[in-house]
Amino acid sequence: MSVSPDTNKNNENHNGNLPSLVEVTKVASKVGLLSFGGPAAQISVMHQEFVETRKWLSEERFLHALNYCMLLPGPEAQQLATYCGWLTGKTLGGLIAGLLFILPGALTMAVVSYIYAAYGETQTINALFYGIKAGVLAIVLQALFRIGAKALKTRLSWLLCGLSFCALFFFAVPFPLVIITAGAIGLFFGKREEEKERPADTSQSHPSAINTLKTLAIGGFVWLTPPFLAALLLTPQSVLVDVAGFFATLAVVSFGGAYALLSYMAQVAVDTKGWLTAGQMLDGLGLAETTPGPLILVTQFVGFLGGWQNPGPFTPVTMALLAAAMTTWVTFVPSFLFVLAGAPWMERLYGNAYLASALSAITAAVAGTILNLAVWFAINVLFTETKTASIGPVTVISPTPGSLDTILFAIAVAAAILVFWAKRGMFTVIGTTAALGLAAKMLTS
Repeated sequence: MSVSPDTNKNNENHNGNLPSLVEVTKVASKVGLLSFGGPAAQISVMHQEFVETRKWLSEERFLHALNYCMLLPGPEAQQLATYCGWLTGKTLGGLIAGLLFILPGALTMAVVSYIYAAYGETQTINALFYGIKAGVLAIVLQALFRIGAKALKTRLSWLLCGLSFCALFFFAVPFPLVIITAGAIGLFFGKREEEKERPADTSQSHPSAINTLKTLAIGGFVWLTPPFLAALLLTPQSVLVDVAGFFATLAVVSFGGAYALLSYMAQVAVDTKGWLTAGQMLDGLGLAETTPGPLILVTQFVGFLGGWQNPGPFTPVTMALLAAAMTTWVTFVPSFLFVLAGAPWMERLYGNAYLASALSAITAAVAGTILNLAVWFAINVLFTETKTASIGPVTVISPTPGSLDTILFAIAVAAAILVFWAKRGMFTVIGTTAALGLAAKMLTS
């Protein structure tokens, strides 16, 4: 994201001359339709629209909002869209901007999930996704190196990264516990930075405890109503209630972005719930990488397949769409709630040394979770056979050496070359590996 140092912060409309909701809606729609390429690209689009082109927000204000959104669990780009909408259109503007950031990707993911579930077993579809798996592996490795370069700068951070990986890979410790423990260690043992002075140009709304509690109460009620109705109208054992409980829990502990959640989510969805296979999990990540919206929309794909595999009283497609909608609902509503309830108070947290120390520790642990994801995916995708050994509390999954898929390994190497040496973008990597997978299957069939 380019940041112009000479942007005039007085251009910000903090004096009450806010844009109309129609204008906010138009800009939010544009941001949502152009939200390809991950958080960095999505944040860049928002910066261009809200700061550079329309000058609705000052440079300082935009970066201030971004810093706070990085502290919250959930997709930071979607939260930033909600925050920008709140700053320019108050509560309704925040709801509109956040919703329109999600909607194009959610609708697209629903369509491609149906195509995948209904026709994914055809030879052509299988061949395309066969190669995409290798491309996704390279992208996950790229995320690991990028986050590692920023997060692992102290001995404590390296230690937390290693402990996080071991806790997840060898002991199957729940991801939320790993994150909470890392934050606590950082809070008590992390390096303290100096407190930063808050920006002089602060909020367009004064914080109120009563308003905050009211927002939390209403938002919590709205968030939990669909799962409650599903349990009441169907059964508490319904897949709708199951996906609601699982993804609602993830939504409130999802620090570090989608990649940080994927290892834990994949292991539970594949190994515990049986909603999909490891290969299908990678296919879903490939779809989420190439559709608009936040990468966390991969959860919608998981929910869709979970409903498809467990239709209950409905047809597979009906239950799949209901489960996908439930997954998206419980995943994103907390993000709206965190911003709309917390935005008026976020100024008071700016520059807090203890909070920054805890966040740095969490980021280091996130690097360990992404390493776990990369190893887990590589074992399950590049090898056709795996074995699991348990010694007391330690469980180790390992590949059978003779089961290496040499063709897919070669495509993965090609993807790594495109990502790390040629510096190609996501669409080039995914498109190339899909084409290579299709060609390989055609030649070997």
